[in-house]
Amino acid sequence: MGRAAALLTIAAALLLGVPAWGADPMVVRIGYLTRAEEPRIPQTFLEPVSDDEGVQGARLAITDNNTTGRFLNQRFDLVEVTVPEDGRVEDAMRDLAGQGVRLLVADLKEDALLAAATAPEAGDMLLFNTRAPDDDLRNERCRANLLHVTPSRRMQADALAQYLASRKWMNWLLVVGRTPQDAAYADAIRAAAKRYRAKIVEEKRWTFEDANRRVDTGHVTVQSEILTFTQGTEHDVLVVADEADGFGEYLLYQTWLPRPVVGTHGLVPTAWSRVHEQWGATQIHSRFERQAGRWMRPRDYTAWMAVRAVGEAATRTKSADPAALAAFVRGPDFTLPAFKGQGLTFRDWDGQLRQPVLLAGPRVLVSVSPQPGYLHQYSELDTLGDDRPESRCRNR
Repeated sequence: MGRAAALLTIAAALLLGVPAWGADPMVVRIGYLTRAEEPRIPQTFLEPVSDDEGVQGARLAITDNNTTGRFLNQRFDLVEVTVPEDGRVEDAMRDLAGQGVRLLVADLKEDALLAAATAPEAGDMLLFNTRAPDDDLRNERCRANLLHVTPSRRMQADALAQYLASRKWMNWLLVVGRTPQDAAYADAIRAAAKRYRAKIVEEKRWTFEDANRRVDTGHVTVQSEILTFTQGTEHDVLVVADEADGFGEYLLYQTWLPRPVVGTHGLVPTAWSRVHEQWGATQIHSRFERQAGRWMRPRDYTAWMAVRAVGEAATRTKSADPAALAAFVRGPDFTLPAFKGQGLTFRDWDGQLRQPVLLAGPRVLVSVSPQPGYLHQYSELDTLGDDRPESRCRNR
């Protein structure tokens, strides 16, 4: 009799957890906002040009959410909006709000992201920044309705600096490109050098025109320019700040001294890379490649994380209410499994997602930061980027 009663109890519990047949599902509507851009000219034909970077990660995460959601009678819909190159982000925000979107994946650069976050319709939305690494978005220009899934430049620079310090490569030659983004990356490198007591022995500004690799003398010109350019102070490693991808790749194997190249090229700190295969990463690579027909890139991965964060909140709260989901994502009980060996959480002082940062070479994962030995009173992940006492965010 006791065994039968136990079985009946288990059966009843299972039945209570299963939605009634024919019941309307709870619908969670997630927006995806991006802006059309001129296609980037790749460095080589080895790099396929794609016009779906970012959104493919969001689509995969919607599939993942619905796989779990159907057991809880939840359905996840992705509302995709692309702003024309000359269009207004504010108009897109009105469109998304009109479609009932209150949770938004924002695949936008800094200025467009701020326009979205400050639009009147964004007042009751939660936006997930999956693209802009700008440190001021986590500090002076932070917003209460904005969470950052992509790692900041400061996090990337700290991840790299920890590894260089662990190798005792403490004297750096810093080469900086000509764009504002290159300058911002260099600022993060300088801050990391100060934090980890490295020395930037010399800074050089790249002023050459990008060489044409496809003319007969292209490699000769590059070889001659870089050999002369990199002469000077003794250094352990060359750190390159070239987010525009105009010259950094040329520095490898061309320098006056035989030194490693790191930064935006060579050994790269990044949220995601195809060379990452630990902690079950091979399975998400396989699923993504079947869906998209290409490798998963960092923008795809951060978009995937943002949509999965909403799915994780819906599973844990058993709710489809956007306000409840947003509150849970921000709260202390939220963790996001993301193929990085530990659950990820958002910092309450600047909205940044704590996460390990990969240090990737062209064909192999070299390391993952934080490096062993870098301790923190709360989380070792808070050794990357702006810690609570350093934060200048006052709008949360």
